[in-house]
Amino acid sequence: MVGATVPAAPVNVSVTQLRAHSAMVTWNVPQGDTVIGYAISQQRQDGLMQRSIREVNTSSHWCVLWDLDEDTHYSVQVQSVGPHGDSPPSRAVHFRTLERSDHYPAGVLDQHEPAMEGLGMTPQLQTGELLIITTVLLLWAAVIALFCRQYDIIKDNDSSSAKEKTKRPLVRATPSYYNASAGSSPVYHNGAVRSSRLHRASSSISIIRV
Repeated sequence: MVGATVPAAPVNVSVTQLRAHSAMVTWNVPQGDTVIGYAISQQRQDGLMQRSIREVNTSSHWCVLWDLDEDTHYSVQVQSVGPHGDSPPSRAVHFRTLERSDHYPAGVLDQHEPAMEGLGMTPQLQTGELLIITTVLLLWAAVIALFCRQYDIIKDNDSSSAKEKTKRPLVRATPSYYNASAGSSPVYHNGAVRSSRLHRASSSISIIRV
């Protein structure tokens, strides 16, 4: 297209958040330029490795470089990607990655997660913290298991008591029958019916006629 221009080269290019195997590149875009992406050229100073990174449809002004060698010198250049072409490369920025002992405490290995480190996210938990978390989770699991066991025991006891009450026989009073002709009558004593024989006194009447 006639009169179309490419954006200007990025400015204020810098390398931050250095690690043994990663680093973050940041830059600014001059005002007035239409930028739809970026292109990064990364190279080891000894010439053994060169990498190009290109991303479009983004407005990001940073990029994480990953899979770097520790204690190694690198150079990086950034280009802005416009609708009509790429800008000239920025000035080259030189940096050196750290040794693992410079950043990571003893006994903690590099987890090779530059994306998380570049975004400022929390790094991997150390061994001691993982041990504490695991212990707390196990204690909670033991408490829950003990509670469930006690609940089952109480529930079983309640069921057994209900069954015993259901099976208990009912005591009924059996009426006693007496023979009226034999002169027996029922006698109630303390709620129980007992039969007792009544002995009638015999009497004789003599009539004397004059």
